[in-house]
Parts: sequence; structure tokens; C-alpha cells
Amino acid sequence: MASSPPADPPVPSPGDPHRAINFGVDHGIYLDDKTSPGLQQGSSTRPKGHEMRRELTKEDRELAEAGYSHLDAPGAKVESKDKSDITEHMLDLDALSSVLDTAFDAKSPNQSHGLTSAQAKERLERYGRNVLTPPKKKSAIMKYLECLRSLFNVLLILAGILEYILLGISFETSKQNEYLGAILIAVALLNAFIEWYQVQKSEAILASFLAMIPPSCHVMRDGTLTSIPAADLVSGDVVLIRMGNKTPADLVLVSATDLKVDNSSLTGESEPQERRPLPNGARVRVVEAENLVFNSTLVVSGEAYGVVVRTGDHTLIGQIAALTGGETGNKSPLGTEISQFVVMISIIAIIVAIIFFAVGITSVYKGNAALTVTFAVSILVAFVPEGLPSTVTLLLSIAAKRMAAQNVLVKDLQGVETLGALTLLATDKTGTLTRNQMTVTNLWSGGRMYSAFQSNNDEDETQPFTLESPGMREMVHIAALNSRIKFDKTDVPFERREILGDATETGLTRFAGKYIEDYDKLHVQHAQVFTIPFNSTNKWALVIVKKEHADGALTSYIKGAPERVLAKCSTYLVDGKPVPITDDFKKDYDNAYSYMASRGHRVIACAQLLLEGEVREFSKNVEDKNGYPSEGYTFVGLVSLEDPPKHGVREAIGTLRLAGIQVMMVTGDHPKTAEAIARKINLVLGDTKESLSAKTGRPVEEIYEDEISAVVVHGDEIDGLHGWQWDQIFSKSEIVFARTSPKHKLEIVKRAQALGHIVGVTGDGVNDSPALKKADLGIAMNISGSDVSKEAANMVLLDDNFASTVKGVQEGRLIFTNLKRSIQYTITHSTAEVIPQLLFVVVPIPLPISAILILVIDLGFELFLALSFAWDVPEAKDALMRLQPRKPVTDRSIHSLKKRALQRTKTLRHDSEGRPIMPSIFRRAWSKLSIPFTRHYWEEAFEKTDEETLVDGRLLSYAYLEAGVIEFLASIVSYFVVFLAKGFSPTDLRKAQHANVYFMKNSPDFVNYKGRAINGPDQVDALAQAQSIFYLSIFIVQCFNVFAVKARLKFPFGKRVVSNPYNFLGILFGACLGVFIIYTPPLHVVFGGSFHLLPLYWLIPFAFGILLLAWASLRVVVLRRSVEDARVKEISGLMMFPTKRTMSMRSRR
Repeated sequence: MASSPPADPPVPSPGDPHRAINFGVDHGIYLDDKTSPGLQQGSSTRPKGHEMRRELTKEDRELAEAGYSHLDAPGAKVESKDKSDITEHMLDLDALSSVLDTAFDAKSPNQSHGLTSAQAKERLERYGRNVLTPPKKKSAIMKYLECLRSLFNVLLILAGILEYILLGISFETSKQNEYLGAILIAVALLNAFIEWYQVQKSEAILASFLAMIPPSCHVMRDGTLTSIPAADLVSGDVVLIRMGNKTPADLVLVSATDLKVDNSSLTGESEPQERRPLPNGARVRVVEAENLVFNSTLVVSGEAYGVVVRTGDHTLIGQIAALTGGETGNKSPLGTEISQFVVMISIIAIIVAIIFFAVGITSVYKGNAALTVTFAVSILVAFVPEGLPSTVTLLLSIAAKRMAAQNVLVKDLQGVETLGALTLLATDKTGTLTRNQMTVTNLWSGGRMYSAFQSNNDEDETQPFTLESPGMREMVHIAALNSRIKFDKTDVPFERREILGDATETGLTRFAGKYIEDYDKLHVQHAQVFTIPFNSTNKWALVIVKKEHADGALTSYIKGAPERVLAKCSTYLVDGKPVPITDDFKKDYDNAYSYMASRGHRVIACAQLLLEGEVREFSKNVEDKNGYPSEGYTFVGLVSLEDPPKHGVREAIGTLRLAGIQVMMVTGDHPKTAEAIARKINLVLGDTKESLSAKTGRPVEEIYEDEISAVVVHGDEIDGLHGWQWDQIFSKSEIVFARTSPKHKLEIVKRAQALGHIVGVTGDGVNDSPALKKADLGIAMNISGSDVSKEAANMVLLDDNFASTVKGVQEGRLIFTNLKRSIQYTITHSTAEVIPQLLFVVVPIPLPISAILILVIDLGFELFLALSFAWDVPEAKDALMRLQPRKPVTDRSIHSLKKRALQRTKTLRHDSEGRPIMPSIFRRAWSKLSIPFTRHYWEEAFEKTDEETLVDGRLLSYAYLEAGVIEFLASIVSYFVVFLAKGFSPTDLRKAQHANVYFMKNSPDFVNYKGRAINGPDQVDALAQAQSIFYLSIFIVQCFNVFAVKARLKFPFGKRVVSNPYNFLGILFGACLGVFIIYTPPLHVVFGGSFHLLPLYWLIPFAFGILLLAWASLRVVVLRRSVEDARVKEISGLMMFPTKRTMSMRSRR
């Protein structure tokens, strides 16, 4: 099948300004002898600029390399994916037939015998089915146990078991433990179940997308062409593949006609590759072999017969997929921070519980171990926010559900927040930023330029395309008639057909079809008489059709590489008439060609020849009497095509950049093409060295790094880059990596992570899967993506729409804000729960709140109110997407990271080959224990940073020292007021508790400060009422705290603060639960409430709640400046108008 030439700009020479950056003379830094030769080009000519040149000192070099030392260490380099054990492509056809023990006829492949059914069955049993082994998955039970073994859950289970042990030892004194132990264990099991269920649900959704109908293929068996499942193929089978098929296994070609395959998912090559049989084999690398086609690659044109040489895991795709398992995924930033917080809280809780146990058993409980252990467990319960795991999981699940409605499937729940934490997003071009659909943009004919694409960067003299314009009808006919595309259906209107064929021809056909009234009728009227398909040698395609004119009945159309087509022309078309080609025309032609090519477009030339005489036959031999016409053509014009940006991509990248996220393009395309697209979509706005050189007329070598903000790096440079050069690249705000391989993509991800970046990667090919897995967040495409990439990724864009990432980032940042609010809210009551326990053993006073009531707080109203934050809206419109990422990468953060890495490097011993010697397990344990006693540990701990973590100093200060203290004061004041109303002064309480015989039904009478005797039942009721108001006070102040924790940018009042109806539903539920527990007599056996408590006492915590809102308002005033400093500054030149749609996407005129 014919194809148009890939008229990409030619690969430049080392001196070409459109090649990648030249690292030899950056900032006048002298390179040492270890610099690779490829990087020293031009280094002999040192600039005479105005800046002071400095030499890279040994300290500078060590610091620059420190952050990458773990990547540059021996054995750390990634092996190239083209290293495969496939060698059959090197054999000649006879040897191939012998090695595989099969029979085929290269001259008449449809007459091949192939394998016998018996041979195929035997090989299938011996070698297995032609399927990729799915990655090992854990059973549902193992996944649940993993969720259960988190530190919080383990603590709760151990505490619950301990309560039951005490119940068995002393049933009477530990009767309440029957309920407490069951609740603690149930909470742990429920926490694990909620997390497990959400993960299972996400995996089930993904599995539904991966579960496809098993593909079939055509194979020669027993001399007959038959259709079998692709999974039943074996080595030696002779397979027929046609346009539109996916190659079912790795094949060596024995016969082919105009075959082109799309290898982009394996090699990253954006252009379809020609493949042909080579009778003598090909002694080249596997990926370069022209006689090999690979499993899963799409046949875009032609047909071929091939012999199966590899199946299943032994195919190239299988070997690449296996390499994905070699890359370990990173734990999400949120997961890391939650783990650190859980460990910190758990350690504090255990230490405090042990201290309180020691104090309690020697003072209050006087040797009663059972009661003391129950008391210590209540301390543990007070410190550990039992509902936090469930709250975090459910908050993330709610956010994931919202994202699913935006066509973003989240496999890993913590990936929801990771998207919001990204500092760098590395994205490929084709199919992600662009439509992967070649579209006609400009046409040039008769000295006039026309635009077929709504664009804002065309020159003023460019005219809009119309069919009536001179030369345009001829070009549309050439695009339609000189084409070998096919349709999936012909019984539906043109606009509803799927076009099968080469991307360039597809674009030309789609364009022509919009302006031809009846596409099929045109082809019937002007039937083909003779055709020569496009090939890489000629670089043009020719067709002769029955089209009458004044001098005859035939017309010859030719299209292809501009320089080849122009060489066949002697005239050019002006207003419908041929005019001899002149130097002026050639100058105009050069200008038009340069204009199109400079914008990264693919350029095709069109010409025609009106043949004299009647219809006749033609020969492919030009020398023959009936040879086809090869010269004397009339040049009709040039047409340019591009793969245009997707609708919404420009605004999406602009929005991400305004959110402080660096968006970086990593593509296999030519640097010039990549840069042209990048400039259209807000990815590159500033100057590169080459563009600044063109503007100023200064040589590239004399332009310094601090003069430019953009860089285009060629893949050939990547393997030889030094640490300081990587630093130099990532210091730019606009980066494009071009002509990169999958290995390079993975290397780029690792280098960025080494600098502290939280990296997101988008990809759809098998070759992207290692980078997707290594990235902090891998984002795969659902429609165009391979199954392997979807398995490796954390997130899948169901509609392949890059703009969905903006919604995801916003959702991720919002969920982080809401998670932080929820945690801040949840742990605030810890102070009000722990200090009373301290007063109980130190003062002592009657226990203000029991362990069972603490659990009611943590798992009752607290859980529902904490969950309600999931539906909170941002404080202000730009509160999320105009602030820096929460862990911004700055010069200071990089320097700090490298200093720590250098310190670690210097403490390691190395062998004679420079490899680090791992210390023994005892040495590592000693190092960990001794770290807190080193100067570096405390320097790092108190080092100023711009990072915002989930649980930071400000949050802990607010929760424990500010709002927590206010909440405790509200509760303890209410507690003392109720006791005072019942006849107990604070002094009486201390005296009664010290005696340790009061506040039980059979207690003796207590004589208070007024001399009044209070009997046992009244003492019990007074304690019940005091504990009840303590519980209700915590609840009431927490209701005010719901709105106080939202105050960061604005005061805790106003529409946005109170716009979440679920907050009020949570408050209503908490109020109903509190009233139900306190005022329902049957529940007093478990919870110890009292229906005698007057609601009048509720006013005390209400007053403290208003005080809390006032304090939150004061914090906003004090901290507002630091929040303003985190805003991203405006970016000059950002284009936020919509990406224009092509004419092919609009209705016909």
C-alpha cells in the first residue's frame, strides 16, 4: 500500500542549531579529562563573554555527583531493552525452515504447508500457550492481612486481647473490659476491611478493562489457511497478517507486500516502519531488523506471511514486560507521611501508657494490676486516633470516586493525593499531548499560502482555505485519488468511517473527504489505470486515473517528498494554467517549504500531468514504449500536516505551570518537531540557546545558561551526562527531551527523583512500563495504552484525555487539604482526653472521662465529622491551583539533599572497584540507634524548609497546644461546675479520690466543704453527670473546631466555610449520638451517662467554642503572609485561550 514520505526535518549535524544543547561551554566551566568526547565538541573555543568564568572545583563536583551516586554506581545502570535472545532473523530462509522444522514457500506463501496439526499440538504442550504470564498477585486473604498489620491496628488488637486476658483473671473488677476489648478488636478489623475493600474494588474495575475477547489469527496448518486463537500459536507456524491486524507473535517475514508496522509501543518510534523479507537474513540488532515483526505491533498497511519464532514470554514484548518487574514502585508521599505519623503517635502512646501504668500501680491502684492495665489501655486509646485509618481510606475513596466520574481511574488510593503533590510531570507527545491524527494545516499553490487549520500564529497574508481558490481543487483530488487507504465500512457516510492506512494518507483522505461531495463516486468516475506505491527509495507515490481533459482521457498524479517531486516538474500551476519554473518560483517554493517545516510540520508535494491520448496500459519500466511518465509534470503545490495538540492541552499545561508543576516532554520525535509542538501548548515559552542565537546573531557558544529558560536535549547526549549537567538541565523551567529511548525515559525519572522531585509519568506503550512503575505516579492511557502499561501504572485515564490530569491535580490538592483538616480536627481532642488521665493519677481527681467514652468519641461522632471534610470546597477560587506544590524543589532543597547524600556517601566504605560495601546488620542497627545523638541529625531536624507535610509543626501546635488546650479547658471547667452544683468542690474531689473508697453505690457518705453528707448513689450520679458533660463539652467544642480548622487563607466565617452540608449532618449525627448515650438509662451500664444532666451546662463549652473561632481568626492574620509567599508568580507569555479544533472536526461548509 502506498504511503506518503516522512518529511520530518533532516537529522542535523553536530553544528546544527536545532540539535540538542552543547554542554561543553556552560557558564565557562572547565571540564576535566573525564568528560566524554561527545560532550567536548566546541569546548576548545571558549567564550569571551562578560561573565566571570569559574572552574568547577573538586567540592562542587563531589556535591553535584552526590545526589546521583546511587544511580551511577556499578550495576545501577539499566540494561537496554533491545538486548534480546532473538537470533532467528539472522538466518537465511532455508536455515530458518530447518531450525524451526517447518515448511513454507517464500515465492508462493499461500501454498505453504506449515506445521501439521500433530506438530502444533506437541509444541503447544511442550512450550505452552502464546500468552504473557500475568504478574504475580496476592490472594485476597493476604491483601487483607497486609491491611490488618498496620501499626495502629496491631496496637488495637493487642490492647483488646489484653483486656480479655484481664477479664479472665479478674472478672468482677474487669467487667467493663468485655465491651472495651471487643470494640478495640472490631475497630482494627473494620479499619483493615475498609482499606481492603476499596483496593479490591479499584482492581476489579481495572480487570474489567483488561478482560478482552481473545484475538484470533490466520495460520497455515496442514497446507490450509485457517483461523485459530492467537494463544494457540507455536514456533514454526506460518502466519498471515494484514492491514489492521495486531501481530500475534514475533515473526520472521518470508513474503510481504507494502508492509508497514507501528512499533511505537515497543521502541517509541512515532513513524510506521517498513518491513520486508530478507532471504539471506539481517545481521543487525533485533529492533533494527527489517525482516522481523513483533508481537502486539499493529500492521498499518500491506500484508505479509511470516514464520513464528517466539511466543508468549519469549517474545520481545514479553522480555520487556519482565523487565518491569525489576523496577520497584515508590511508596507514595502520603503513605510515607502517614506511616511516619502513625509510628510517632504509637511510640508516644506506648511510652506514656507505660509511664502511667508505673505511676498508677504505685499510687492510685496500689498494686491492682488489672485496673492499672485497663487505665494504661485508656491512655493508649486516648492517644491513638482509632478512626484515622478508616477516615483516611474513606476520604481517599470518596475522592477516587469523584475522579472516576472525571474518567480517571485510581488503582492505588494514595495515588489520588500523589497527583496533587507532583512537582514534575514527564509526558510523551504522540497520543497524549497530540491527537495521534495527522491533520492538514497549510496548503501552498501558485505563490499563495492557505490555512486549513484555525491557528493564531499564521502570517497575515495567509488566506483561509476554500475549494474555489486556485489550485485547491486539484490538490484535493490528488489527496483523494492518489491514495491506497481502506475503510472499515463502505455502507455508512464518509464521516462515520474508520480510515485504515498510513497516518499521513489518513490525514490527507480525511481532509479531502470533507470537500468532496461523494467520495466513493469520485473513485468510480476516476478509476485507477496504473499505480506505483510509495517506497523508501523513490519517496513518492504515483497513480494514473481515468480523468478526461482537452488533450486526452488520462491524468497522472504524483505526491511525495518535495525535492523528489519538484525534480520531475518543468512547470507549475498558476490560476489553473501551467507556467515554466523560474528561479523566482524556486525562491518562493523554498520560503514556503521552510515556513511549513520550521513549524515542525510534515510537508508533501503534489504534481500532475495531463496525458495525451486514450486509455492504455503502462509498464513500470520507464525505458519501455509503454513506460509510465516520469518527468514533465506540473507542480501543483505543497501541503503540510501535523499531529495537532489535543483540545484543552494548552490550557491544561498552562494551569499546571501556574500551579508550580514543571511539565516536561519526553518523546521519540525529532527535536525540531518536539519544540514546535511544545511552543504551541505552553510547554516552552522562553528561549533556548539556539533560538536566542537566531534572535541576537550571537554564536550558540557565546550564550550563557542564565540567559535562557528552555532547553531541548537530544537522546544521544543522555548516556554521557555528568551530575552537574543533569543539575543544569533540571534548573531550567522548560525542558524537552527528544529522540529518547525507553531506557532514557527511566533514567530521566530516576535523575529527577534524585533531586527531590515527586515525578509523574504518562505513557501508553509497553516500553513506558518501567518508567511508569518507577515514577511516584504512573499514569497510563486506557484506549491507546497497552495492558502492561496499565498494570504498571497507579492511575489510568479512561478517555486518554491529558486535560483530566488538571482535574486530578486539583482533586489531589483538595484531598490533601481536607485530609490535613480532618487529621487536625481528629487529634485536637487528644489533649482533652489525655490531660484528665494525668490529673486522675497526679492530683488525683475522679476520672473525668472513661476509656469507653473515649472510644465513643473516636469512633462515634468524630468519625462521621472527620469524613464530612471529604466534601469541603477550597477556601477561595485560587486556593489550590495558584500555590506551589507542597514539597517544592528549590535550589535550597536540592543543596540540602545533596549535602545529606554526600555525607552518606562519605560514611560508606568502598571496594577496589569503587562499589560501596554494605555494613553488617549490627553496624546498621547501631547506626540507626546512634543517629539521634549526632550533630547532623539535629541540623536536619531543625533545618528550615519550604515543605508542607501532612502532619507538621503548625498542625501539631494547633491540635495539642492551642485548640486542644481550649477544648480541655472547656471540658474541665464544665466538669468542675457540674461537680460543684452537686456539692463537690475541687478540694473535695481531691480528698474523695485520694481516699479511693467513694463514687461507688456502696460507698460511705462523703462530707463536703459545706458539711453536707452525700450518699453513695448521689456520688455515682454526680460522677456520671460530670463525665457526661466532659464528653459533651468535647463534642460541642469540636463542632466549632470543624470550621476553625478550615481557616488558613480566610476567617472561619463566610459562604465557603459553611457551604459543606455534610459538616452539619455530621454535627446532627454527633448530637443525636451524644444525647442518646447520655440520656438513655439502659446504656448507662456500658457508658456511665446520666439523664439528670441539665442542658443549661452546655452553654459553657459553647462559650469556649466561640473563643476557639476567635483564636483561629487571629492565626489567619498571623500566618497570612507565609501563605501569600507560596503563591506562584504570573508566567509571562502564557497562552490560556483554547486549543483550536481542526477543520476536519468541523461541519462541512
